[in-house]
Amino acid sequence: MALTAGTRFGPYEIAAQIGVGGMGEVYRARDQRLAREVAVKVLPSTFATDVERVQRFEQEARAAAALNHPNILAVHDIGTVSLTDGSMPYIVSELLEGETLAERFRGGQPLPIRKAVDYAVQIARGLTAAHEKGIVHRDLKPANVFITHDGRVKILDFGLAKLIEPDVALASASVLPTAPPATSPGVVLGTIGYMSPEQVRGKPADHRTDIFAFGTILYEMLAGRRAFEGETTADTLTAILKEDPADLPLAERHIPPALGRIVDRCLEKHPSARFQSASDLGFALDALSTQSGSTEALAGTTLSPSRRDRLAWAVTGVTSVALVGALSLAAFLYTTRQPIEDARTMQLSIALPEGWQLATGDIAGTARTPLVISPDGRRLAMIARRAGVQRAS
Repeated sequence: MALTAGTRFGPYEIAAQIGVGGMGEVYRARDQRLAREVAVKVLPSTFATDVERVQRFEQEARAAAALNHPNILAVHDIGTVSLTDGSMPYIVSELLEGETLAERFRGGQPLPIRKAVDYAVQIARGLTAAHEKGIVHRDLKPANVFITHDGRVKILDFGLAKLIEPDVALASASVLPTAPPATSPGVVLGTIGYMSPEQVRGKPADHRTDIFAFGTILYEMLAGRRAFEGETTADTLTAILKEDPADLPLAERHIPPALGRIVDRCLEKHPSARFQSASDLGFALDALSTQSGSTEALAGTTLSPSRRDRLAWAVTGVTSVALVGALSLAAFLYTTRQPIEDARTMQLSIALPEGWQLATGDIAGTARTPLVISPDGRRLAMIARRAGVQRAS
């Protein structure tokens, strides 16, 4: 039976039910001992006699409790509550305010690129922490990724978690299929649409299985649709095994090609072709997010040809002032001697606008070089011309 508001057990007092899933019912509760709000997940009494379900329920708690990471749901306590109609195992965890990615996807709209990359980086960090402890999630999907109101990502539900190297504390906990919506109990381990090819085939799964599932989530964040989805379960499973997802809308959504390549690598059919660790995946995403800031800034200031020409002619309208400024800058750079801090050889190339070229020969009646480099090699002044008109840059 469902717990009612006011029900007390141990230091916990139930406030209200906030969710129901394949692995239990979730309630908002008050921890009277520590004066804080918590989430209490209970296994309904109708399942309390099912040894396999109880073992999986306990395994979820132990797997999550072994992971102390800001991107993984924190577990505080585990126990059993005795009621008039029987006993129910429970897990106490931190209370989250926000929504799951599955709830956010209900509108069928993709996420902004920057936000998708931010969430992806946080998911990768959580997976890295789990994998370093030898724990594979095996049921990573949007419903198990929670986004708090302040944008923090929390990975939920380790009910299918598998230890790559079994720990003594978890050795007795069997790994069994979950049964939330869209999951086929007793046939495959995972959730249809987010499973890896090896899961579909019933083969052993390792950390690269989570990386494949991660790829399906990132694809959905960017495309606004599932990577693998057929009219029937069989169609979906066949797509996972044999088909590639539809191309991401790179041009339409201005998705960086490097991000598309990350998705493609995560979704490789063979585990050896994917990222070999969540750490490597996170590194690639971190590098992309770092570069995207500067790339977007440059993209935001790119000029159309006509606008660039107008700017060029505006500059030439004050040619004499610009020339004096450029040459004065060059003179200053040559007369200001600074110690060379870095003796490395540097190479660069300069792409001038179409129709422009470096000025050569006499300029204002004086022979000068069109390029001037500062003594420390960090600054450059140049003079260019177009259609007989000089331009200083």
